[in-house]
Amino acid sequence: MSIGGWRVARTPLLDIAYEEHGPPGGVPVILLHGFPDDPRVYDGTIDGLERLGCRAIVPWLRGYGPTRFRDPGTLRSGQQAALGADLRDLIEALRVGPAILVGYDWGGRAACIVAALWPERCRSLVTVGGYNIQDLARANQPGSVDNEYRAWYQWYFNTERGRAGLEQNRRDISRLLWQLWSPNWRFDERTFERTAASFDNPDFVDVVIHSYRHRRLTTPGDPALELIEEQLATQPAISVPTIVLIGEADGVDPPPKEDHDAVNFTGPYERRIVPRAGHFLPREAPDAVVGAVRTLLG
Repeated sequence: MSIGGWRVARTPLLDIAYEEHGPPGGVPVILLHGFPDDPRVYDGTIDGLERLGCRAIVPWLRGYGPTRFRDPGTLRSGQQAALGADLRDLIEALRVGPAILVGYDWGGRAACIVAALWPERCRSLVTVGGYNIQDLARANQPGSVDNEYRAWYQWYFNTERGRAGLEQNRRDISRLLWQLWSPNWRFDERTFERTAASFDNPDFVDVVIHSYRHRRLTTPGDPALELIEEQLATQPAISVPTIVLIGEADGVDPPPKEDHDAVNFTGPYERRIVPRAGHFLPREAPDAVVGAVRTLLG
């Protein structure tokens, strides 16, 4: 179904809005955004992917933009299993695959989950930041002081004050996170507002709050997703060909000197540090994303 400049794919739980670019018969590349963001993060990659002959599919995640839950009674979960299941269901609904999956932050988590649990749906993977599957068994083990400081927003969202703050100040919070997480990126207000409209989704606050509470084990997950969470608890390996992109100036997860994630990838694997790029790497270094896809196409 097509509405305006975007289309809708119906899955068991969602009407997922997405944009599509490039030849319908091209290699499918699914581009997945993170928090707080939307498909505009990949605008700079589209021309390059089209030149490679790719069919680029760019969805809004649950809780963002025009994507909607089909049933008012569905838990507005933001847990990792929900994101992975949504991507699996989107691939099935569009009858594409195996696809090249590209994602960062929440989107990178969804991509890693599909690559790990349903590798037959994933031709290859570009994951920004590394192995993005959460290890919930270690959720409450303290990290370094620097890492705890950078996670201030997660602790904030675990309070009712934080929920109210996100409801009231979603744009101001998101703008601040853009500035903190990508310190070398200078965006203007028009660029921000084009994406901020996606945060007006009626489920945005509920999905975001559930995501950051579930990952800290302060709220239960969706019982329907428990089997997936049990699989993720084993920290499953990813066997498909993978390129990891890491922003040198990522304000959330600065790149460690040693590649601790390599053990989680059992197939062809490469790690690339992108100079000066921050957390919103596809916006700041779109050529790095296109280059990784080019490599994986062979």
